[in-house]
Formats: sequence, structure tokens, C-alpha cells
Amino acid sequence: MKIPDWIKDVNLPYNTYNDIPQSAIDEVNSRLDAVLSNTPVITVLIAAYNEEANVLRCIGSLSRSKTRIPFEILVVNNNSSDRTQDTLDRLHVRKVFQSIQGCGPARQMGQENAKGEYILLADADCLYPDCWIDEMMKVLREPGVVCVYGRYSFLPEPGYPRWQLFILERLKDVIASYRQIKRPYLNTYGISMGYIKEFGLKAGYVMANIRGEDGRLAFDMMKYGKIKPVTSNAARPWTGPRTLALEGSFTKALSNRIVKEVKRSFQMLRSEKDHDTKTSKNEG
Repeated sequence: MKIPDWIKDVNLPYNTYNDIPQSAIDEVNSRLDAVLSNTPVITVLIAAYNEEANVLRCIGSLSRSKTRIPFEILVVNNNSSDRTQDTLDRLHVRKVFQSIQGCGPARQMGQENAKGEYILLADADCLYPDCWIDEMMKVLREPGVVCVYGRYSFLPEPGYPRWQLFILERLKDVIASYRQIKRPYLNTYGISMGYIKEFGLKAGYVMANIRGEDGRLAFDMMKYGKIKPVTSNAARPWTGPRTLALEGSFTKALSNRIVKEVKRSFQMLRSEKDHDTKTSKNEG
């Protein structure tokens, strides 16, 4: 899959807050004023920790959304130590501050302050296509569905050429299809996830700085309805491979995933037993 043309319009070339010119802020705000609603059906919820430049790119991409469904953008500054708050203060979006570190606490505060009936989770370092909201909502509004998740793609960087990242994406898609059989909550990542707020509030996020807060919430929402995938390639968000870089080379990242999934392949064919997701050590 090639990098779509819309990326060049939203992948703004700023690395720090001081790099951002007022003209860039004004352009994004002009689009936000045209698309955001004071009476939203959807809240696009973004948790941001030290994303002073990335959050502008993310919000800038969302400002190009093409949808007739009223939506708002709510950003939770998760106790950032950089100038994320300064960037947010210049943008025409709603924002709140969460001093408890972690995506769980940030997203919990976000859903408690959301005006929308539905919540779509977005990551502050990702870029979103203009059809993302509508494609997510098509599935989320199906009868009996309480939660949806989408696929995502990686932008190339030195050491991570696009062809290698494409291979990894296809592997992830296959693994997600396998997990969907019995453990769909393992596919619910905050980069592209949506749910009905009523059930998100009933389930609640884990209030600690641990991984898997999105999957834990989804697992607890399964008692209220189904989790379904959004398979549209056009709706894929795009992000940099910085999480992969933590593992070292592409080969290392790929082999780690293959080994992990092979080891638990039979386990994935059994439903997870009910457990306390707020204290468990696993991903759900």
C-alpha cells in the first residue's frame, strides 16, 4: 500500500512548539470552525502527553473530516512537561487537564467530559483520513455493536522503508482476524477505536499508568454487546514507527510478533475467562 496523497497536506513540518507559525494555527482553526459542533453526536477523544507539535498535525488532519454527523474534538493534556498545553490553547478545540499519568486516567477523564453519545479514540501522534469518522460510525451504529476498532499504517523513516512496514501491517491484519474469533478486545487500540459512551462509562478505564487500558475497557464492554472491526483501508490512520524503533530493527520487531503470536495461537481460540481488568497483569 502506497502512502496516500492526503498525507502530504497534513504532515506539517514542525518538530517543536517554537517551530509552529501563527499561519498554520489560523489555517487549522479556520477548518475547525467550519466542522465542529457545540451539540455533537460524536466526541473525538485525544489523550496527549508531550505532543506539542504532533497534536497540531493530528488535529489538523481531523479538521479535514468529511462527515454530516456533528462532532467535537476533546483533548486531554495528560500532565505534559513540554508545551502541549500552549499548542492546545491556540486551537479551537475543547481541552481538559489530567494530572494522573497514564492513558487510562486521561481517557477516563475524557469520556466523563465528552458531550457526544459516541466516542472515537484518536492518538495525538497520528494522522487521520477525512473518511475516518464516517467509516468508524458505519460499523459502530450496527445493531448490537458497542465497540469497533480500525486498522492502521506506518509512515516510513530511515531504517524502516515502506515495503517492510507494509509486510508488518499485513501480518498484523492477519493476526487481528484470528483474534477476532474469540478475543476481539485484543485488537482495540486507542489509535483507532470507537464505542458507545454509555457503556464506556459503565465499564470505566483502569486508573493506573499501565498498558492495555483500551483492551481492558473493551473486554469489560463485551457484556453489553459486540466488538467489530472496521476493515476499510481508506479509513486507516497513519503514524510513525517510533513504537517499533523501541524494539530495534525491523527484523527484530517482526520476529518478536511472530514468536509471540505463535506461542499463544491455541490460547486465542478460547474465550478469556471473566476477571478483574483493573488489577490483572495481562492485556485485557
